[in-house]
Amino acid sequence: MFFSVVIPTYNRLPILQKCLRALENQQIKIDSAISGYEVVLVDDGSTDGTLEWLATHRQEFPHVQSFLQDHQGPAAARNLGVKSAQGETIIFIDSDLVVTENFLESHAEALGQGQQEIGSDRLFTYGSVINTCNFANPTAEPYKITDFSNAYFATGNVAIARHWLEKAGLFDTSFQLYGWEDLELGVRLKNLGLKLIKCPEAVGYHWHPPFSLQEIPQLIDKEIQRGRMGVLFYQKHPTWEVRMMIQMTWLHRLLWGILSLGGSLNERTMAPLLQWLIDQGRPQLSLEIARIFLNWYNVQGVYAAYAEMEAQK
Repeated sequence: MFFSVVIPTYNRLPILQKCLRALENQQIKIDSAISGYEVVLVDDGSTDGTLEWLATHRQEFPHVQSFLQDHQGPAAARNLGVKSAQGETIIFIDSDLVVTENFLESHAEALGQGQQEIGSDRLFTYGSVINTCNFANPTAEPYKITDFSNAYFATGNVAIARHWLEKAGLFDTSFQLYGWEDLELGVRLKNLGLKLIKCPEAVGYHWHPPFSLQEIPQLIDKEIQRGRMGVLFYQKHPTWEVRMMIQMTWLHRLLWGILSLGGSLNERTMAPLLQWLIDQGRPQLSLEIARIFLNWYNVQGVYAAYAEMEAQK
C-alpha cells in the first residue's frame, strides 16, 4: 500500500512547516502494510514564499513532491494533486493540519480491516480532527465536543483508493467560492456505494489563530459564500438530505432566526460580550457564540442565492 498525501495550500507557510515536518516524522512498523508514501503539495498560487522556502529546505523533506498552479481554489488543487500522485491510495489533509506520528499507520490498519470486513475496497477511512489555536504545541489540544463531525466525506483527514475518486469524477471545480466541494464529491461516492469507516486513531490537529473581533467581517463573507455554494450543491443534488446539509429548510430559518432574534443579535450588538470572553482567555467560546449570527448570515445567503437562481430560470 503506497500512500499519496495530497495537500492543497495557499498562504499558510508557518503552519504548513509544522504540517510537513509531522508527515516526515511518521512511524512505520516493520510489518506494516505501507510500502511507502509521498506528500503531494499543491501550491495554489501562494504569495508568501511557500515554494521558495521549500526549495531551501529540500533535504529536510525527502517525501515531498511540490506543484504550482495559478490561484484556482482547493478543488482544482486537489485534482492536480490526485493526477500527479504516484500512490494507489490517496490521503487528503489540509495544510493547517498537524498529524501524530502514527497517522499513516492508523489509516493503513483501518483500511485493511475494513477491506477484510466487507470483502472489497469500496470504502474510505475518516480520521479525527481536533481544532486548536495552540501554535506552539498543537498536538497538546484535548478533544472537545465541538470537534465532533458527522460529515460523510470531508477532506480534512480522509483516506481512499484512488480509482474511486477517478470513477466519481474528482472534485467539481465550479465550486469557486468557499465550501461544499468535498461534501459534494461525498454524495457521488455514496452513490457508488462506498462505506465510511471511522478511524479515530488517525488524529490531525487543525490549527487556526485565536478568534478576534477583527476576523468577523471575513467570517461573515465566508458564510455568505458558503450559502451561495450550498445552492450550487443543491442544484447538482436536489435532495432533502442536501437541503438539510446546506441549511435550506424552514427549520434552519426558524432556528437561527429565533436564536439571533431576527438578526438583532449580530456582530455589532454582541461585540462587547465577545470581546469580554476573549479578554478572559476564552476565544473559542467567543467564537462558538458568534456562530449564532454567523449561521443566520449563512441561511440568509442560501435563500438569497436560491432566489437569484430561481429568477434566472
